[in-house]
Amino acid sequence: MRTTPESLIDSLQLLVELETPSGDLQSLERGFETLRDLVLQYTGREAIIDRVDGVPYLYLAPTASPSVLIIGHLDTVWPVGTLSEIPFAVRGDVATGPGVFDMKAGLVIALAALADCAVADHAGLLVTGDEEVGSPTGRGLVEKYAPLAAAVLIPEPAAPGGGIKSARKGVGLYQFTIQGVEAHAGLEPERGANTTVEMAALISDLVELEDVSVGTTVTPTKATSGVTANTVPAEAILHTDVRAWTAPELTRIDEAVRGRQPHVSGVTVTLSGGINRLPLEERLTADLVRLAREVALDVGMGHVDTAAVGGASDGNFCASAGVPTLDGVGACGGGAHARDEWVDLTSVRARATWLARVIERVVQQSSPTV
Repeated sequence: MRTTPESLIDSLQLLVELETPSGDLQSLERGFETLRDLVLQYTGREAIIDRVDGVPYLYLAPTASPSVLIIGHLDTVWPVGTLSEIPFAVRGDVATGPGVFDMKAGLVIALAALADCAVADHAGLLVTGDEEVGSPTGRGLVEKYAPLAAAVLIPEPAAPGGGIKSARKGVGLYQFTIQGVEAHAGLEPERGANTTVEMAALISDLVELEDVSVGTTVTPTKATSGVTANTVPAEAILHTDVRAWTAPELTRIDEAVRGRQPHVSGVTVTLSGGINRLPLEERLTADLVRLAREVALDVGMGHVDTAAVGGASDGNFCASAGVPTLDGVGACGGGAHARDEWVDLTSVRARATWLARVIERVVQQSSPTV
């Protein structure tokens, strides 16, 4: 398929207007069917759609070795109906709409790169359906297919200014379920075991585990407790997000969380979750970043910066498996997970050309010499 700015915008609009929130299996099914049609249009190759625990994914296998795998996700954080509030729109070189930046423009870049690549038979594509909620099914797919490739490209949104994301923090995700004893808050509160009080103590203990000097954050997020305003609460749930630049820091937090004892008598705390993603470390990306920067100069993009970011992606899993990984090579824009997310449309075509040449260079350098 010959790509044009207009065809890329049409494809982006098609994907954005197919709302695909994480967990909405019916919407994801429709989205993946459309994406498979686009893969065929852009590459002339048939991708498969399959499911893990009901969650669909798309895989286009490379047909030659050595190979490069592009990994993305179709799910977004936006519930169905958001499009009616913030519809897809193009104003000059800027496109807006739910999921346009994270990461449907990245999928269009991937498709255009495959269409433009001289060694497209060496390139594959894996698109998962639950990255935004921690990749409960996508992780296994990434860990299955990424090690088969000489390198992995992740067209997640670029860092501000178009930078490559050369490092990402690792992530721990925890849910604490607190069980206590209910009682009337006015008549006999002493008979109760207050889960709100325990949750307050838990939050204090969690925050104390932070070490901002090395970039480790422990952030209590969603919290619920109690049923009525005059009852000692008997159940509470607390979610907590942990981020760290190194695996030992994630392990330190994990061990401390698992070793904590309740403060309130009569209360029990059940923990679920754990370390979700190990960090994407710069030492695992350096060679591929260097190659990508050289290619950027060759295609007239100029110097490309790098950035270390707190957000994680499926690139963390690739790097943990020892696969050279180039992350954050998707569209330029801003507002990921915000209602004002936007994409610079001029970056879509430019970065697709860049990634096509990166694939060619990786294949060339990875091929055995005769």
